[in-house]
Amino acid sequence: MIYTQSRAITNLMQHRSQGEFYGTHHQKKVFGNIVSTDTVYTHPKVDWHYHENPYFTYLLQGKLFEANKKEAYHLEAGDLLFHHWQDAHYNIKPPDLTRGFHIEINTAWFQEHDIALHEMEGSVQLRNPHIKHLMNLLFVEFSVADSYSNFGVEVGLVELFGTLMLEHSTTTETPQWVLRLQQKLHEEPETISLQGLSAEVGVHPAHLSRAFRKYFGVGMSQYVRLVRLNTAFQLMLRNEYTLTDIAHASGFYDQSHFIANFKRMYHRTPKQLLQELKGC
Repeated sequence: MIYTQSRAITNLMQHRSQGEFYGTHHQKKVFGNIVSTDTVYTHPKVDWHYHENPYFTYLLQGKLFEANKKEAYHLEAGDLLFHHWQDAHYNIKPPDLTRGFHIEINTAWFQEHDIALHEMEGSVQLRNPHIKHLMNLLFVEFSVADSYSNFGVEVGLVELFGTLMLEHSTTTETPQWVLRLQQKLHEEPETISLQGLSAEVGVHPAHLSRAFRKYFGVGMSQYVRLVRLNTAFQLMLRNEYTLTDIAHASGFYDQSHFIANFKRMYHRTPKQLLQELKGC
């Protein structure tokens, strides 16, 4: 159930300043008007509160229930939310480990880069695999934080918001088969096939291939590759699986195909990336 609050109660709810999140911060990095935190959540429930700046929540491990005045989300590892200015919400987490990566952005940054978010309200769950891939790259930039990271963070965020605003401004009515297709692509990345998807949504394979870019912004093969790599990235962060296990769980034919695709997108092998992150 989503709670409702009067304006008077809202004005009294807890306010979190920039870079403040409930939990234990494994890392906290400041890049000018941008603050990132890698946080292990420690509170079973966090009552109604809001943050003074827009921010992303990217769940790295575990599960989290989050609700605002309009929507509720049952989040799992790999889920990504964008929260607008002073979006009031509350959180409930299960007993198991829950870890989240946040990027909070001061309003001065948006003004500096001429990015207007006035059309967006509240919280938005982001499912676009390209946006999630950009968030993975930002996670690496913030974690490694070398001499090039300031530039990498700036470029990555500008591209991410460009993609986000373009997706939000699209007014084309989306057919139900597209929504079902999107759900299927994200539910079972290890079993994706053109014939299977065609049968699942009731659309001929030829039409499905032609129409895909119109609704998803990229070709089907690139979209599927990103979904699989995003799944692999999440599994890697847990440090519980071999690369062979990760390759199969994320839908790659074998470990060599997984490594080749990963290196193409991240410019390093999975093993090299894990070594970089361990040193952070």
